[in-house]
Amino acid sequence: MDLIVGAVTENEVWIYALLGGFAFWQLIRFSAAWQEMRAAGFGMERSLAQTKLNQSATMLVIALLAAAAVFSLVAFVSPSLPGALPLPTPTLNLIIQAQPILEVTAAPGAQPLIETPQPTAGAGSQTGCLTGVLEIQSPKDGDEVAGVVKILGTVNIPNFGFYKYEIARPGDTVWLSINASEKTVVDDVLGDWITDVLPPGEYLLRLMAADNQGIFLAPCVVRVNVLAPTPIPLP
Repeated sequence: MDLIVGAVTENEVWIYALLGGFAFWQLIRFSAAWQEMRAAGFGMERSLAQTKLNQSATMLVIALLAAAAVFSLVAFVSPSLPGALPLPTPTLNLIIQAQPILEVTAAPGAQPLIETPQPTAGAGSQTGCLTGVLEIQSPKDGDEVAGVVKILGTVNIPNFGFYKYEIARPGDTVWLSINASEKTVVDDVLGDWITDVLPPGEYLLRLMAADNQGIFLAPCVVRVNVLAPTPIPLP
């Protein structure tokens, strides 16, 4: 017992640092899972996000309990054991020590971090499509569409979980989910897309597929031009 308490007391600073780093990492995962759950529009996707949220919350509680146990050993148990080592340095301030984690400084000569660019419209903008695995066969890249569009394609990935397709204007960071399904599709209809409610112009149509662990493949993206709806002639 003396050896355990002595080791904890001697390395209290490092233990708090490790627990603080672990808690910070779990906070990032918790925040990401929360955003994912808020953005999820379908049952399985929301369930996977909820699972990730629960896991992160559990890990945070464990880290807090571990920190409390270390504090109890050092503050209350250690003074009563003559064989335990005294604390050589002040108790670590977790708030002060956690702040440098947020500061990222590039090493001399290192390449600067470059933000991943958003997809832009233009010829040949189709990306991420794999024939026979994940592809949009219709509409094709550069097509003009109007009214109710039948989206044809294939979603046939290993350990398939679900797929969904979304739209966004070129340069937008927010994608609008249109439909989703938990069935594989091979050279058939993925679903419909009603374009009449959209302002005319260029749009990106994105097909995404996730495996049964909720891990997405690189999306298949095509550029299409939505035309204005045909006006209904007055009688």
